[in-house]
Amino acid sequence: MVTAAVVLAGCTSERPGPEAAAQALASALASGDFSAVVFDQADAASTAAARRAAAYEALQPHQPEVTVGDVAVDPEDDDFATATLAFSWDLGVAEPWEYTTHARLERGAQDDADTWRAAWASTLLAPDLSDVEVLGVERVATQRGEVLGAGGVTLIVDRPVYRIGIDKTLGDQAAQQEGARGLATALGMDPDAFAARVEAAGPKAFVEAIVVRENDPGYDVAALAGFPAARALRDSIPLAPTRAFARQVLGVVGPATAEIIDESDGAVAAGDLAGLSGLVRQYDARLRGTPGLVVAATAEGTDARRELFSVEPVAGQALHTTLDVGLQNEADALLAGVGPASAIVALRPSTGDVLAVSSGPGGGGLSTATLGQYAPGSTFKVVSSLALLRSGATPDTPVPCTPTITVDGRAFSNFPGYPSSALGTVPLRTAFANSCNTAFISQRDAASAQALVDAAGSLGWDAGDLGFPAFLGSVPSASTGTDHAASMIGQGRVLASPLGMATVAASVAAGRTVAPRIITDDELSTPPTSGAAPLAEAEATTLHELMRGVVTDGGATFLLDVPGGEVAAKTGTAEFETDGRTLNHAWMIAIQGDLAVAVFVDEGEFGSTTAGPILEAFLRAANGG
Repeated sequence: MVTAAVVLAGCTSERPGPEAAAQALASALASGDFSAVVFDQADAASTAAARRAAAYEALQPHQPEVTVGDVAVDPEDDDFATATLAFSWDLGVAEPWEYTTHARLERGAQDDADTWRAAWASTLLAPDLSDVEVLGVERVATQRGEVLGAGGVTLIVDRPVYRIGIDKTLGDQAAQQEGARGLATALGMDPDAFAARVEAAGPKAFVEAIVVRENDPGYDVAALAGFPAARALRDSIPLAPTRAFARQVLGVVGPATAEIIDESDGAVAAGDLAGLSGLVRQYDARLRGTPGLVVAATAEGTDARRELFSVEPVAGQALHTTLDVGLQNEADALLAGVGPASAIVALRPSTGDVLAVSSGPGGGGLSTATLGQYAPGSTFKVVSSLALLRSGATPDTPVPCTPTITVDGRAFSNFPGYPSSALGTVPLRTAFANSCNTAFISQRDAASAQALVDAAGSLGWDAGDLGFPAFLGSVPSASTGTDHAASMIGQGRVLASPLGMATVAASVAAGRTVAPRIITDDELSTPPTSGAAPLAEAEATTLHELMRGVVTDGGATFLLDVPGGEVAAKTGTAEFETDGRTLNHAWMIAIQGDLAVAVFVDEGEFGSTTAGPILEAFLRAANGG
């Protein structure tokens, strides 16, 4: 980009002035194309192009903007002029590198008396640059911002690790190949692929196979480093307290990928650390800060070095989250041995803070807790009950709880082993406590599809952008017949995430509509938006009463002796079919004081028998045992 701000001094002749020549030179210095510049020497254009390329090579891919400043004609000889050239480099740091150089222009030096010609000199490229100097760039690393949890506890911080791989300065090619295959096999990697990587690397390369936390019981570092040509190098990288710690939500930090580098517009360079997934990727620009930079002129073959420009690094900003280290670790530990996809989500109802958001290993890396979409089964009866309350029902409204109910030819039944003592015409509170499917389906005309949508919104499912990737739940707004009947009991096309069901429970506990949050920095927080009617305190009180009945008189009596305040809960089992088999999603939600919890297991027996023990263990841990 070339612009001109030309001030002429001492030029009173009608002959052409030097401004066009100055602009042509500025354009050439910016682009590297000197074909439009008239020099005072025949071979100067090629010399200029070669010197510019060599001098600026280390600054690539950046290019300068060059503008023309003052153009002063020599007051004693109007065939000579001096042009000031202003350079500005955006090198991806906090401030641009700006400087000026000066060009000597002469008119009529050859056969054309009106043509202005430029005199080439390396000093046109940078201040006082000699013909043997080039520009070098040193990137000064910055400190990444910390990721903090509840109470300001640091979650992601530099922790000691071992980088284990093959060192090609050790052993011969045969030993390196033997070591590569042995190491890869021990780590469960493809031995042929890793051996090929080792072979393709340079003669002095260290080819990394894995990074292992110091004292990680899952790896024998000494044994892995014992393969031929293998080494374990000590290092430190930003890591969460444990490998599993909210991994799918927090994400991981590691060497920047080519994609991240390309997308950063120069802000991230090869070798930089970057957020690779989760929140640390989403907020990487905030966390990574701005690197520092030093530009120096150096002469090849000498120790001469002139520093021309420097910018101090700017440390990244902290990211404040709501995660509670103790509760998160407890949730991770409880799910570590669960085979199917699973999740535990814990919220603080008074604030919506996400205290724990754990996805078990069976999810294959998916954030089951925040992005899973599963039929919530009878935990959704909290939503259905709100819709019925709004239609005029009360906990004492009599409803028919029959062994089966048929809708448009499809028979619905209660869960196997449903207590016969809770059959017949019973109060809504009894149908809720014992999770009578047929009773809720019988009331489908009193709670339309839209009424269910509205009730779900009032219980937090219509919170809008939460500042992190999340799915709370969805309810079909246009459903009839068997589809709507299934919706009444949280099946069919009703979908929820564990975060969504924890939000339902939190709204009941808080006595108002709750929006979950995980980021507390004011400038990053987006106020929740919802088109749903707010949950009324009286409505929440009644729902809390119904949920408490599940513990005192229904399917969750095992929670009666949990320490701490009284527990209110709801069990949930949702049938689904896969490969010709009928399986069950197992759910349970609970509230205790200022704590709301949802537990989910993708394939289980029933909510009370599969999710229930996990929920009980979590609540006991939250209360100190």
